[in-house]
Amino acid sequence: MSLLPHSRPQARRLAVVAALVATCAAVAAPAQAAIVDDPITWSADDASLAMQPIGSFDTGVFDASAQEIVEYHAATQRLFTVDALTGRIRVLDASDPTHPTELFDLVTAGATASDGATIPSTAQANSVAVREDGLVVVAVENDPKTDAGWLVFFDAAGDGTSLGAVRVGAQPDMVAITPDGSKAVTADEGEPDDATYTIDPEGTITVVALPSDIAASAQADVRTADFHAYEGDSLPEGVRVFGKEVDTVHPVSANLEPEYVTVDQQSRKAYVTLQENNAIAVVDLRSATVTDMWSLGAKDWSAVGLDASDKDGAINIATYPIKGLYMPDTIASYQVRGTTYLVTANEGDAREWGDYEEPVRIKDLGKDGVAPLCDGVLTAAQRSNDELGRLDVSRASGLNADGTCYEELYAFGGRSFSIWTTDGVQVFDSGDDFEQITALAEPDYFNSDNAASDLESRSDAKGPEPEGVTIGKVSGRTYAFIGLERVGGVMVYDITSPTAPTFVTYVNNRDFSVSAEDAIGDGGDEATVLAAAGDLGPEGLTFIPADGSPSGEPLLAVANEVSGTTTLYSLSALGKPKKH
Repeated sequence: MSLLPHSRPQARRLAVVAALVATCAAVAAPAQAAIVDDPITWSADDASLAMQPIGSFDTGVFDASAQEIVEYHAATQRLFTVDALTGRIRVLDASDPTHPTELFDLVTAGATASDGATIPSTAQANSVAVREDGLVVVAVENDPKTDAGWLVFFDAAGDGTSLGAVRVGAQPDMVAITPDGSKAVTADEGEPDDATYTIDPEGTITVVALPSDIAASAQADVRTADFHAYEGDSLPEGVRVFGKEVDTVHPVSANLEPEYVTVDQQSRKAYVTLQENNAIAVVDLRSATVTDMWSLGAKDWSAVGLDASDKDGAINIATYPIKGLYMPDTIASYQVRGTTYLVTANEGDAREWGDYEEPVRIKDLGKDGVAPLCDGVLTAAQRSNDELGRLDVSRASGLNADGTCYEELYAFGGRSFSIWTTDGVQVFDSGDDFEQITALAEPDYFNSDNAASDLESRSDAKGPEPEGVTIGKVSGRTYAFIGLERVGGVMVYDITSPTAPTFVTYVNNRDFSVSAEDAIGDGGDEATVLAAAGDLGPEGLTFIPADGSPSGEPLLAVANEVSGTTTLYSLSALGKPKKH
């Protein structure tokens, strides 16, 4: 097994955490819930940045999306965190970043929309965004999720009373506010109904003009960007449209599922991930129209390695003649000398609705009505459980022309982050870094799941599963912070040069000796177990620049959906900045 290949800086374990604390302007936090005694830290020898957990808010709620997305408002020094299933936003006082405390909730249930509808108590909050002046916008999914959702408006400095709401598309999964503050943009995912897959609403992007003051928009301010122009033969090559055809009028639009939004610095264009479709859409915000769409293609796992088996009892990062669909969840953007670049966390996702199941293990190809492998695609050894046999691949991609056998195999996700131009050219991919680094940092729990501590239980699926990404500047350098949903922790890369990023550090505020799912299942007190386990399942990340930070130094906030925690990290520049 090769660790950190491609001439990357050699990684090392930073054994003395106190040395990092000394570099931070923020005062170190006392021992508290959700900050473990010895966070896992692994850094490059020439690391330009140190990161350390300093404070955490702990709901004590296990595996119920109690802390999913986090946003920060500088003027009030408040964090706004999504408690998804309860449909509310927890407002946290972060004026002391070592001890964030809950103030009150923003409750979306009962809010009245401009069309007279009342948001039900069963509605689910999915995302939150905060404008610089304090206008808070919350994306709310209806019940059932296949019906139109809402944006609900609040005042960051207020008492939690809603200002009003407007209707948007079905299942608004993410909301972003443009840099100029003039618009809110939602990715309306429009997933099929869970039980029967008989309803499949269109995926859309909603563009909402925001008032100049802290108030709710009106329904007349809402415009919808749809995908009707891509029906028929107009779909760009490689964009994945598959599964059941429920909507016979707009089947392509129903199949496309917007996931996450980033907006360029000029507030003119939005770039939206279509995760299951392995694509990115471009939206002109002035006209609220989709102007472009492209496929992200596939990663070649014969050129870079992955650990594909959860049953071989060892770390085995190897190359195989298969491919990986990038399928990013989160997308972020930044500018370098006037050029916009897109940064994606390549999580991967499969469709499983009703009786339709996209994933199939390689060893099960040719069984139960699934087409077999074409001759010569894999050797007998490669089809074994110790190698590729247990790896999940898509049954919707890779068939030969007549559909009788699989001539190519496509796994889910890239186990990486990538940087792209705004016309779809990949200029960087982190390769197998995430698995190589986590194998060094905590080999006994390589590719562990988030709810339970184990060895490589996620190797046959999406590995460390990078999900969230945010970007920030520290001492003149630009960094990407990528959350690993399964094994946990945050990867940090210097992306100042978009074509030549370098690994900086990996920090995981988790104690693997505490297996939360097992301990709670054995009757352990949920809050006590979670406090000992640390952060599980990082979902949303937000960068807090020094000029808006309560400590006067840059911070990173991470919301963890499985442990129900939101944790603040100090960020400190080390040594002299690198030069390219």
